[in-house]
Amino acid sequence: MKQISEIESQIFKINSENEFNNLAITVFHYQYSANPIYKSYVDALKKDVTSISKITEIPFLPIEFFKSHQVVSGFVSLNATCFNSSGTTGQITSKHYVNNISLYETSFKKGFELFYGDVKDYCILALLPSYLERGGSSLVYMANHLINESNNPFSGFYLNNLDELIETINHLKKLNQKTILLGVSYALLDLADKGVSLNEQFIVMETGGMKGKREELTKEALHSYLKEKFNIKNIHSEYGMTELLSQSYSTRDGIYFSVPWKKILIRDINDPFYYVKEGKTGGINIIDLANIHSCSFIETKDLGKKRTDNSFEILGRFDTSDLRGCNLLIQ
Repeated sequence: MKQISEIESQIFKINSENEFNNLAITVFHYQYSANPIYKSYVDALKKDVTSISKITEIPFLPIEFFKSHQVVSGFVSLNATCFNSSGTTGQITSKHYVNNISLYETSFKKGFELFYGDVKDYCILALLPSYLERGGSSLVYMANHLINESNNPFSGFYLNNLDELIETINHLKKLNQKTILLGVSYALLDLADKGVSLNEQFIVMETGGMKGKREELTKEALHSYLKEKFNIKNIHSEYGMTELLSQSYSTRDGIYFSVPWKKILIRDINDPFYYVKEGKTGGINIIDLANIHSCSFIETKDLGKKRTDNSFEILGRFDTSDLRGCNLLIQ
C-alpha cells in the first residue's frame, strides 16, 4: 500500500482514464482499511475486496452516512475543519470532517482554473445569503478563498443588500471588468427581478437551491428566466456538495463536466450495483479522489444521466417523496 502522502501527491496530476482508475483502486483499498464506517458497509455487502480491480466493482457509500456517522479515513485531526450541509429547522444535516483543508483548497482552485483560468482576472461577487447566515458552509469557504485570491477591490459577499450589489455591478460594467456573479438560485431571482441588465463580461453562476424562499423551478425554467432578465446568453452552474471536495461546472444548457480527479457514474434506480448506459437516467454515484481522508466513493440522492463525452445532466432528486414522479424522468 502506498503511503498516504504519496497518494495525495498523485491526485491532481491525473491526466488519463488509466491513471484515474489505478489511483481509485488504490484509494479504495486504503479507505477500506482505514475508514471503519466504510469497511463495515463494504463487509455488510459481503464483497471480496481482494477481487476488486475496476471502479464499477467498488461499493459506493450512501450519502446519508454523513448525517449519522463520522465518515473519516484514519482519525479526526484536532485541526480538522468540519463542514455542515444546509437543512430546514430540525433536519439532521451532514457533517464532513476535512483533516487536510489544503486538499480542498487545491481542488477548488485547480478546478476553477481548468474551467475559467486565473481567478485574478475576475471580480467575484458572491450572493449566498442563506449559506452565510448558517455558517459551516464549504461553498462559502470556497467563495471566500476565491474572493481573496481575485485581489479585486470590488470582490465580496452580499447578504441581502441588493441595492449595494446593483451599484457595484453598474460600476463594473463601466470598467468592462470580467466578473463572476455566484449565487444561490432564489437570491439570483430576487436580483433579476430588480431589472439589472448585465453585459458580456459577466458570468452568472447559480449553485441551486430555493431554500423554501421561492417556488421551485426546473433548471431549464430557472436558466431561461435569468437569461431573459439579465439579458445574457448563458447561465453557468456549479455542482458540489458538503460531502465532496471537488466541483463540476456547467457553462451552458445544464451540461456539467468534472475535474480529472472526479468521476460520475449512473446507477440503475432499482439496482444500485448495476450501471446504466449513456443517455439513460439513474442515480448519481461520484468518485472524488480529493476525499482521500473521508470517503471517495459516494452514492448520492441525485438523479441524472451521462453523455458519451463524459459530461452529465442533473435531473432531480431521488428522495422518497420524489419516487412517484421519478418515472417521468426515466428515458
